[in-house]
Amino acid sequence: MRTPEELPSDLPSYFSVTDARERGLGWARVRRSDLRAPYSGIRARIVDPVGTSLSERCAEYAPRLADWQFFSHETALGLHGAPMPEWPYRPELHVSAHRPTREPRVPGIRGHRLQLREPATQAGIRGLPVEHPVRAWRQAGTTWRLDDLIAAGDYLVSGARPLASIAELAEEIEVMGDLRSRLLSRALSEIRVGVRSARETKLRLVLVRGGLPVPEVNWVLRDRAGRAVAELDLAFPRWRVAAEYDGRVHEMDSSQFAKDSDRWDRVRAQGWQHVRVMNHHMSGGAQLAVAKVRRALVDAGWRPGH
Repeated sequence: MRTPEELPSDLPSYFSVTDARERGLGWARVRRSDLRAPYSGIRARIVDPVGTSLSERCAEYAPRLADWQFFSHETALGLHGAPMPEWPYRPELHVSAHRPTREPRVPGIRGHRLQLREPATQAGIRGLPVEHPVRAWRQAGTTWRLDDLIAAGDYLVSGARPLASIAELAEEIEVMGDLRSRLLSRALSEIRVGVRSARETKLRLVLVRGGLPVPEVNWVLRDRAGRAVAELDLAFPRWRVAAEYDGRVHEMDSSQFAKDSDRWDRVRAQGWQHVRVMNHHMSGGAQLAVAKVRRALVDAGWRPGH
């Protein structure tokens, strides 16, 4: 069997057949088995798509984007780094265009023709055109559940350089309208600034919905001299109880586990109870997680309704 001719060195990993033809490649070459056809008219040097990241999936399709089209909805949120719904959920690729231009109609792509509106597209990973995160958050509400929207909202308004503010999310709802059952407004009411992870969001929600007090998010514990001892994911300062979701595989991160163990000791030395919630505590409706934190709060003097 003949070895395929070398592809031009400046040809991207993902390219259009039209581009390849303009560079002098024949039809037979772009049909060879060392290239994959993720979409009609597109070729990819990567043969095995298993494990392909969201950004790579978008890069595969990018050569087909028209000048007025961009990645939107959950695809845009993912490209901005927001947490996606948990496995086995697999985000689809959403590509939009504003009226009167046309959205794509390609198998494997969710095309959307949006209302006539001033575009707010940003340059994302690999220079891909990506919808503004605030707009993408609202768009994701057409398919996502409440808790997934809360986790994504927590991500957008947190971090050293937040991608949005609660006020901007509220303005987007006011301008463009809410969705079914006031889904976006309900999500907005539970979004908190300063959250570190989607797991932290998940734990906070199950605790509050389990009838426990509303915890402080990433609360800094200080000693009597005012020195910072530790930042606590979820804190109940009145009862000196801290809860944290510890879902890591520590056998693969022994150094970090040792540091955290010392940190937990420092927290307990200040007279606090430190509740570690593991993955198995969160299964089956997270009843075990709620019970662990409730027990610590009751031991510290909390009573339901007080």
